[in-house]
Amino acid sequence: MDKYEILKKYFGYETFRGAQEQLIDSILAGRDTLGIMPTGAGKSLCYQIPALLFEGITLVVSPLISLMKDQVGSLNAAGIHAAYLNSSLTPGQYRKALEFARQGRYPIIYVAPERLMTPEFLDFAGSVKIAMVAVDEAHCISQWGQDFRPSYLRITEFVRGLPRRPVISAFTATATREVRDDILDMLELREPTVVTTGFDRSNLFFAVQTPKDRYGAVRKYLENHPGESGIIYCLTRKNVEEVCQNLIRDGFPVTRYHAGLSDEERRKNQEDFIYDRAPVMVATNAFGMGIDKSNVRFVLHLGMPKNLEAYYQEAGRAGRDGEPAECILYYSGQDVITNQFFIERGQEDAGLDPAMRQIIRERDEERLRKMTFYCFTNDCLRAYILRYFGEYGENYCGNCANCLTQFEETDVTEIARTLLECVAACRQRYGVNVILDTVHGANTAKIRNYRMDQSPCYGKLAKVPLYRLRQVMNQLQLLGYLAVTTDDYAIVRLTKDSAKVLTEGQRVVMKLAKEVQHEEKASSASKKRGRKGLPAGQSFGAGEESLFEKLRALRTEIAREEKVPPYIVFSDKTLTHMCIVKPKNRTEMLSVSGVGEFKYEKYGERFLACVREALDAGG
Repeated sequence: MDKYEILKKYFGYETFRGAQEQLIDSILAGRDTLGIMPTGAGKSLCYQIPALLFEGITLVVSPLISLMKDQVGSLNAAGIHAAYLNSSLTPGQYRKALEFARQGRYPIIYVAPERLMTPEFLDFAGSVKIAMVAVDEAHCISQWGQDFRPSYLRITEFVRGLPRRPVISAFTATATREVRDDILDMLELREPTVVTTGFDRSNLFFAVQTPKDRYGAVRKYLENHPGESGIIYCLTRKNVEEVCQNLIRDGFPVTRYHAGLSDEERRKNQEDFIYDRAPVMVATNAFGMGIDKSNVRFVLHLGMPKNLEAYYQEAGRAGRDGEPAECILYYSGQDVITNQFFIERGQEDAGLDPAMRQIIRERDEERLRKMTFYCFTNDCLRAYILRYFGEYGENYCGNCANCLTQFEETDVTEIARTLLECVAACRQRYGVNVILDTVHGANTAKIRNYRMDQSPCYGKLAKVPLYRLRQVMNQLQLLGYLAVTTDDYAIVRLTKDSAKVLTEGQRVVMKLAKEVQHEEKASSASKKRGRKGLPAGQSFGAGEESLFEKLRALRTEIAREEKVPPYIVFSDKTLTHMCIVKPKNRTEMLSVSGVGEFKYEKYGERFLACVREALDAGG
């Protein structure tokens, strides 16, 4: 078979997407290869297809047990023999898997990086032909990445010790230029093909909201999206427990995940989520890497992550099937303080020397500032993220809350100048809230104790709504006219550019949202995104919605029989295509995207019968 036949037979696709074919051809030509592709772009196919064409074994180094199980389960369901080697296996199971591998039963073996340098695995690796080492989640090798794993540093040592150097391929979805260079250096890739396809996930809708009641906003979102699968990220374990308990009390089918739970409870809760027994997961950032659940329709952040790499990776767990999905961040100023605490604690725990601790702290604080500015900006949210990763294009995507909001340019110079004057008058000693309360003329004990009621700026902006003052304060930080310290207390400071506004006549102009009804904006956003993966503005025809639900029910039934997650049988995208094609025979069913020959033999007739029955019943 060639690469095209494998693509159709096992994976059910007629053509490659994006840069898949370029990366596969590079690997098949024996070249080291680095692919930086967004989540959902089909990275795994780029090493799985060469693995089936190579003579010998492909080792896939993977960071998490859940990721390995998911990938191996998908391959086995497609008719490809694969195995994983990690700590979840008993010693007997581990030895048996190695023996089967020696016999050539597995063209693909997933292995945890911690296993590579063990005597038993080294003995195995020296006795078989290893054609390729594929490094998944390759950003984990970089100390400058957000998911650095020291065990990844052993990969190069392992490769050096092999009798014959295999092809090395590496893949990641999130890598800044510094992380990319680190991957190339640390893995010692030789004259590699490097392909960056771009970071854009056009199917994802982005929004930042600042509700007074964040839990209420989440509850309302779930009420408006019944039956959908999603993830709710919280900053702390305590938040996870509170939100999960409240959602269960309010009747939502949710479960939870954080590092404070037992291994058994984490495993059970994760399986409940994957198998759609509890379609909504409330979790800390300990959850998610390698979760290949394709039908996650939303990711809500109940708090701001500490950097954009983490946010984009977590948000990117939505819409892996390419269908429309929503990523909403509920922001509060307290999030900055919480993340600053995490940054400081992380440095203490790392055992770093003082010089390195200072370097990493400054780097992490700069990342936190850029993450915070994401929550402030009125520009296109997608463009802001892409610029962070080094991609530049139009500042309008049409699929984020900012692009769907009507803005108007407003001169806020007088407000800005008064805020700067207040910071200067108090000799840069107080935080944002004190400054805002002062210019707004608040009569509070704190303002009186600090004697800010005697400031020349006291009450000067009393007629300006407090929310507008906060917007302008955020804009001044975004433009670099003010800075907020990240020491023990968040203090507002002037910058070298403050004088441009204070004394040099620099105007401050910002985009402010026109007052548009929330329902109108929500309706516009929903219409723009379309539904169930159909082109924007289109919807299912007569009977197709009903057919989709019948197909989904059949998929659930088969998944229970085979004890696999529903999306392993067929993705929502494949079911959607079935509704459009309405196949009547084998040939038409094989034309459906995601239906390969192996899966047709397993499931095809049952799905054909379901389609026929629905059509005979008139929908």
